[in-house]
Amino acid sequence: MHGKLRSVSLGTRIIAFLWDYVIITGYIIILIGVSFLIRPLLTPLFTSNPLSAEVTGFLFITLPVYLYFAVCEGSKSHATWGKRKVGVMVTGINGQSIGLGSSLSRSALKFVPWELAHFTIWHMVIPSDYPESLVYSLLAVVYVLALIYLISPLWSKNKQTVYDLIAGTVIRYKN
Repeated sequence: MHGKLRSVSLGTRIIAFLWDYVIITGYIIILIGVSFLIRPLLTPLFTSNPLSAEVTGFLFITLPVYLYFAVCEGSKSHATWGKRKVGVMVTGINGQSIGLGSSLSRSALKFVPWELAHFTIWHMVIPSDYPESLVYSLLAVVYVLALIYLISPLWSKNKQTVYDLIAGTVIRYKN
């Protein structure tokens, strides 16, 4: 608790994310359908080199998902669809509203492990100039970050993730 605001448990956060994942999955299904229609245009982007595959994947997958979280959490509701379903929202540490700028920063930090995973995978799948040891080391960093992000609410006073601590945000129940 911080003032009259109750912190949200890790379980509730996970349930909210699973609800959001319904929307993300729907988007990915649509994306797969569209990709079959424009496959000849996409194939070279995903096969020529790791950088073009990374940028293309970022533009089609990561960026829309990132914007979904950032725009929803920076809006008047301060919550994605999943967070609204479980009755929680993103606020500043003292319960104040966060703006779009803070929400964009928070979401960028949140998706660092995801995008780093994409980077390493593309450099594993497509021949790269980076040494294998670097790529596998970065993949290890992904797993460490994901674990830290997952367990950090368990030891944080306000049940904040590392990216919430850095961004000065917290997930709270709506009043």
